[in-house]
Amino acid sequence: MKQASKFEKIAARCWNLLNEGKPFTPIFVVGTILIFNIQEWGESSFWVAAGFSLLLIVPLLAIYYFFDFPLMLRNYLWLPFTGYLLIWGDTNLHLLFFSLGLYFFFTVFFWGTLYYHLRIGTTWLNFTRFWKLVLKNSDSTSGNAQEQLPKFLLILSLWNLFFSRYTLDLSIDYTTYFAFLIGLGVFSWILHHYLFDWKPVEKQTYTDNVKENDKPINNKVIMIVIDGMRKERFQEANTPFLDKLRKNGTEYTQMETVYPARTVVCFSSMMTGTYPKEHGIKSNMVWKLGIKTESIFDTLRKVKKKGRLLGVAHLIDSMGDDVEAYTAVGHNDSVDRNIIEKAKNMMEKENLDFFNIQLISTDQTGHSRGVLYDEYIQKIEEADSLIEEFTSWMEEKGYMENTTLLICADHGQADGIGGHGHLDEGERFVPFFLHGPAIEKGKKVDERHSLTSVAPTIAYLLGTPYPSHSRGNVLIEALQQEGKEHNEAENDRFSTSAQ
Repeated sequence: MKQASKFEKIAARCWNLLNEGKPFTPIFVVGTILIFNIQEWGESSFWVAAGFSLLLIVPLLAIYYFFDFPLMLRNYLWLPFTGYLLIWGDTNLHLLFFSLGLYFFFTVFFWGTLYYHLRIGTTWLNFTRFWKLVLKNSDSTSGNAQEQLPKFLLILSLWNLFFSRYTLDLSIDYTTYFAFLIGLGVFSWILHHYLFDWKPVEKQTYTDNVKENDKPINNKVIMIVIDGMRKERFQEANTPFLDKLRKNGTEYTQMETVYPARTVVCFSSMMTGTYPKEHGIKSNMVWKLGIKTESIFDTLRKVKKKGRLLGVAHLIDSMGDDVEAYTAVGHNDSVDRNIIEKAKNMMEKENLDFFNIQLISTDQTGHSRGVLYDEYIQKIEEADSLIEEFTSWMEEKGYMENTTLLICADHGQADGIGGHGHLDEGERFVPFFLHGPAIEKGKKVDERHSLTSVAPTIAYLLGTPYPSHSRGNVLIEALQQEGKEHNEAENDRFSTSAQ
């Protein structure tokens, strides 16, 4: 398995500018105007008019950047465009149809066909399915057609209105325009204040359900994240080894991801024990590198233990040198196999106390081919086989002695470019179970829990402090009686000493 090159790390960040919905909108609008007027580039008057009209629409771009319009809220985006038509009624149909063509060329052919063929080996005919995913997509990427279309049609219409009036030396009714902006801002705020109510409830206190444990229960914790594995599709798949682990361990049936459910966000929350507003990673597009809080890797170092995350390049943006980044450029049929081989190599070299391994083939299949097709189930089944192989290898090498194995997904997926981000159907609750000598066997926990519980639970099992801003609860229900008695004895000792 090749490491991610410096070029790939930079390229991943650049791609996120086009992949993430918020930066894509202004980039696409500016690019569309420039390409549409390419014949006028040699005239200084064009740049003056384009620059002036761009300044006027910056507040509109800011409103659409600040406010998300997830899931059913995106239907309301057509109202401002309708308002524009009623107030001004000035449309350049050539520009609007050009923008629609450019958008679907980018999403369906450049992204869905060329990009995925070159990166993971999908068929050159992937566009025959990908267009359906773009139209259904509900996530926070640029491929969310139902959100992007009404946004850029409105912005382009206003930009062209101001551009043409400036060029023809016609007056601009600033009063009406700024009233429109104020109305749009108020409209957006009302929608988010009263209708945007499906975010997970965030715990307000730091981890407090169990006192910190300075005496390790486990020698090691091995965490394997099957990126983007949708819960009900996992349950439909033939996964004998994972089913065996789940049935002979403790399963959390209502394990909830964080919002927004993007890979870098979810991993950051799992490794810090807290929420995006606190650790600072709010999308896959990381403007300021590095989490703002301690991670489990920091607390492991405090007690002279070693932890690593084997994952894709853009996880470096949040957790830096604690990530061993592998290349995400390779055929999707072999990528997880290569990751497992890399994991074996790292374990032999470093003998890690905590090892987080990200498998990505399932997620990539969901993104490129959709989650409601047989290919997606096949990748889950391949992950099952590879995890069995890795676990058997770990046992042969002696690494599984007194080790807890944690299997989960970072988020689920909706259909439509493997949609995840806004917590549509299939995204919110993820497969999650623990197995090992310290874990209760054959137990199901049906109470709702959060992936923010991962970091404090690992800290408790390995005898480290909780990360500084950890808010998730330790998953104490999964511990066998000896572990619970250990905790009770420690709490009694603490209470006695305090007296």
